[in-house]
Amino acid sequence: MMRSLWTAASGMNAQQLNVDTISNNISNVDTTSYKKERLEFKSLLYQTMERASLDEADTGKPLNLQVGLGVRPIATSRMFAQGNMEKTEIKTDLAIEGEGFFMIQTGENEVAYTRDGSFKVSLGNGENQLVTSEGYRVLNSDGEPVTFPGNIPIQDLIISENGSIRYMQNGEEQDTGARVGVVQFANPQGLEAIGRNLYVTTSASGEPILEADGEVKQSRIVQGFIELSNVNIAEEMVNLIVAQRAYELNSKAITTSDEMLQLANNLKK
Repeated sequence: MMRSLWTAASGMNAQQLNVDTISNNISNVDTTSYKKERLEFKSLLYQTMERASLDEADTGKPLNLQVGLGVRPIATSRMFAQGNMEKTEIKTDLAIEGEGFFMIQTGENEVAYTRDGSFKVSLGNGENQLVTSEGYRVLNSDGEPVTFPGNIPIQDLIISENGSIRYMQNGEEQDTGARVGVVQFANPQGLEAIGRNLYVTTSASGEPILEADGEVKQSRIVQGFIELSNVNIAEEMVNLIVAQRAYELNSKAITTSDEMLQLANNLKK
């Protein structure tokens, strides 16, 4: 019975973390380009009470007698499935159709990656810079900030599917020479989320692969759209109910074990 107490406690701890993960998904249902997470579990150690064995005559016990000692959370996997596109008609809003990520300069020699393309234009020193809502610079394929002449009206910007920035002048398209950089990863689930819709690389994700080098399938940049969260509220509500029921059942197992221990302690000799 003491074993059942600790086993059920591990289940309650695991389901509490599961509820936390689901709650985070639900809270980010309207977060641009948010990718939902799923908690993964592994069973704990098993106590072997009797081992399977066969003698020379092929007789004996064919099965083990084992009892599990609970569960533990092992990882949170992020689902990078494509989210729906929402039209904004804002010239600096960009959505990625494919597996690419934008490169963002978060500090000196520090680069993060995002699917959130709700960019803005920062004016200064005769040049326009493409930045995030927090002012971080968007980078091109060479790792340099994306800049273009400051005399170009924002409403005249044309950003093509490959990230090239052009503008209209006298009815004709003119190239600014700027291009938004897009990268991919061999294992995007290995990226580490740092908040603000940003990710950083880890040894598990691998180094970024520039789409401009032609080594991977090219993503498509869509101007005037943003990618919505891929969270499905109905699915998350079902998951939340299942996690709550599992938590309640583990709690009930602890109560039952406690009552059985109380009965055992009250037995008279």
